[in-house]
Amino acid sequence: MADHQEASVTLPSDPASVSCARRYVSDVLAEWGMPRDAETTDTVRLIVSELATNAVMHTRGQSPTFTVDMSLERDEQLRIGVTDSHPRYPKRLPAAVQQDNGRGMVIIRCLAAECGGSLSVRPTSEGGKTVWIALPWTAPVQQV
Repeated sequence: MADHQEASVTLPSDPASVSCARRYVSDVLAEWGMPRDAETTDTVRLIVSELATNAVMHTRGQSPTFTVDMSLERDEQLRIGVTDSHPRYPKRLPAAVQQDNGRGMVIIRCLAAECGGSLSVRPTSEGGKTVWIALPWTAPVQQV
């Protein structure tokens, strides 16, 4: 069993890239031993979808790409980060009951907490930020 596995993909900041990010994460999780139909896989896909959408929609064209980084430590913790080059940190937007947006970070934080995980935001050395999710790993790591 590997003590550490990593995967990363950089995609254009385009709405079509959100589904590419979901598919990429699902493929990597499957390679690492997480069944595609597992509840955790669905949760991770939703989290990545929300983070990628934020990277595309809320950077106001100032981040031409975003990167999805994944790491698995010692068959115990999965970390997923979405990095963009916009300096503004995500925040909860005021949302009226009728609005369809403004709840992404709340959804992400709740999903992470429900899985026993956490959310953090870190600046990058290039002036952007990475939103990190850390979750307990719930599937055995397969030998590669």
